[in-house]
Order: sequence, then C-alpha cells, then structure tokens
Amino acid sequence: GLMFVASVMRRFVGSFGEVLRAMWTHKLRSFLTMFGIAWGVGSLLLLVGLGEGFRAGTARNLESFGEDFMHIYNGRVPAVGGSQLSSRQYYLNYQDYLDIRSSRFVRNATPVIYRGDLRLVSEYGSSNGYVDGAEPQFSGIRYQPIDQGRSLNWNDERERHNVCVIGSEFVRILFPGRPAVGSTILINSVPFEVVGTMQKVGHGNNNGENMRLIMPYTTMATYFPMQGAGNAKAIKYVAYQPITREQHAQAKKAVRSIVARNHGFDPETPDAFDDWDSIATAEMMGKISDAMDTFLGAVGLVTLGLGAIGVINIMLVSVTERTREIGLRKALGATRRNILFQFFLEGLMLTGISGAIGVCAAYVATKLFGLVPPIDGFELPHIYPATAVLATGSLALAGIIAGLYPARRAALLQPVEALRQE
Repeated sequence: GLMFVASVMRRFVGSFGEVLRAMWTHKLRSFLTMFGIAWGVGSLLLLVGLGEGFRAGTARNLESFGEDFMHIYNGRVPAVGGSQLSSRQYYLNYQDYLDIRSSRFVRNATPVIYRGDLRLVSEYGSSNGYVDGAEPQFSGIRYQPIDQGRSLNWNDERERHNVCVIGSEFVRILFPGRPAVGSTILINSVPFEVVGTMQKVGHGNNNGENMRLIMPYTTMATYFPMQGAGNAKAIKYVAYQPITREQHAQAKKAVRSIVARNHGFDPETPDAFDDWDSIATAEMMGKISDAMDTFLGAVGLVTLGLGAIGVINIMLVSVTERTREIGLRKALGATRRNILFQFFLEGLMLTGISGAIGVCAAYVATKLFGLVPPIDGFELPHIYPATAVLATGSLALAGIIAGLYPARRAALLQPVEALRQE
C-alpha cells in the first residue's frame, strides 16, 4: 500500500512541477484564465454575502422593535354603500385592550397612550419627543433594554407615580454628562422622576427610536390624555403578541374582530383597521432576501461558469500545442491513464489556485467594506462558510470538466499520428 501512495505522491509532485512550468511558459494565457476563475469565485462570494447582509440587517431592525411585536391603532370605518354618508372615526379604549388581552390568540398586550406634542425640560436642557404611557408589560413587548436604574412596575401603575424611563437620546440632550437616574424633569410643567434609562436601540443615526419616554399608563391617562373631542377615555394603540409566532395571522384576525364588535361594524370592512404585524413584515423580508440570494447567486455562478470555459479553452490549446510531446510519451510507453492524469491535474490546479486567489480577494474586499461608515438597516457582507463551500464546489466541478475534456482529447491521440503532426 505504502509503495502505491509514494508513487502517486511522486507523480503528483512531478506533475505539479510540470504544470507550473507549463503555466510559466504561457504567462499571459494562464493569467487570463486564472483571472476569469478568481473573478467568478470572488463575485459569487460577495454577491451572496450582500444578499445575506440585507437579510441580517432587516432582521436586526425588526428585532429592535420587539419580539413578535404587533399593534392596532385607532381607525376609520369607511362609508359603505348608502348606509353611512361619511366615514366614521373610532377610538380604541381600555375595554378594547382588556378584551384583546383575554383573547386566546394573544399572549400579552398593553394599552398605550402616545403623544408627540409634550415639552420636556430638565435643569440642563429641553426637548420635544415621543411620550408613551403604557403598563409595565410593555417592556416585554416593545424592545426597551434598561441601561441604568429600573423599569416601570405595577406599583407605579397602581399608585400613579410620576416616574418615567427615558431613551438614550433624551439622556444626551437633557442630562449631558450627568446622572439621569434620580433626577427630575418637567413634562408640560408636571414634575417626573427619572427611574431608569434605556440602552441605545438600533444603529446608525436614526435617533427617533431613542427619543422616547415611557411613563405608567394611569399617570399618562391622568395628566396627558389623548387630544381631541370625545377622546378623554381613548388610547392611541394596543401593542400585543400572538400566542405563538406561527399564529400571528389568527391573532390579527381575532383582534380585528374584537375591535369591530366593540365599535359596531363588520370586521370584513376593507380598510377599517390601522394595524401592523412585524412578523408578517419579517416573513416578507425573508422572501425578498431569498429571491435576492437566488438571483445574486445565479449571477455569480454564471460568472464562474465563464471562467471555467476559459480554462477548458486554454487546456485545449495546450493539448494541440503539445501533441508532439504527448505522442513521444506514448511512444515511450506512457499509458492513456498517465496522460489523462497529467492533463486532469493541470486543469484542476489551474482552477484550484485561481479559486483560492478569488476567495482571498473576496475576503479582503469585505474587510475593506468594514472601513466605510455603516448604512442603516444593512449589515456588511460577510463571507458565509456555506457560500464558500458552494463556490469551491462549483469551482472543483468546473476544474474537473476543464481538466477531463482536454485530457481525453490528449490521451486518445495515436502516437504515430501525434509525432507526425507538426
């Protein structure tokens, strides 16, 4: 057994030397071939990396909203037929929330009063921003990681404490370089104590997410109810989570029928609801990413295929050029297997070496991407191991075909013909 291995190794090293010599004799030709393949592999890796980067970025953006986050806002029942002359606005209220919460398709929910017209003033600065009044379970629905201090609890809720949790951008504006937790801010002249701050959410500079203040629902309802006529008891929206991620469509349907029942209209009325389901959005984004991956992958594979055709071309030229050498070797007793093996190796090595160059180039390119400022909602292209395997696999296949076809041509030559042929 060992003898055989040794002879194969020796032959391999011998052929390796020959291949390098052949490549060196035809520098330009080898360079062009290798460039074609390296380009193919590199572009395949980068294109699929871009698609995957898009997927990762959108997933991260949706996660910064919250886990399985869904909500339903106040809506407008459109005029249907001749029964109503104009469309009619309806406002959600606390009872709607209680009914939604008790639905068997909903695992968690909270009422939210939300206003963007309140003025926040601290000793050091002032700002306008979004103020949410919500029950403590809001923190489990809408993503709000606590940085310092604590989150709101049922004690605050029951006793209507004037407490709030503020986002990182408010910390920067209202308490520059000073401790925020334990300080007081005035919200439309009503004093509130800051009991917690939130970590920065999202990345890049979309600061809307971080200009948030959350206070107990009861406190908000007391001091800052919704504006507008007949709105004293209204809430802005109900945020909820489906019983399981898979049942998000049923949850949405159940919530819609509860609201329709409470407000006296048919749940099938088109456009009567203003709601959002982050899970459906995530699934949609997933489908878009899949399509992008398929398309970009196909583009990369075509490029790779073109490279492979280049290799076949070059190897065929090299067979015709070396007919005499092949004839001589046959006359000296080289078998068809020997000649097949040598040409096969040459084709494989050409593709192998250039493939490696392509992978390295793609890797360097991703590192260079890392130097540019990040785009919002877009992860940088990574080299995914799975793609690298796909690229290398299709590459090996290209190499084998590129090696075998010319090698067969070479091996089938008749020694006498071959020698005479120059």
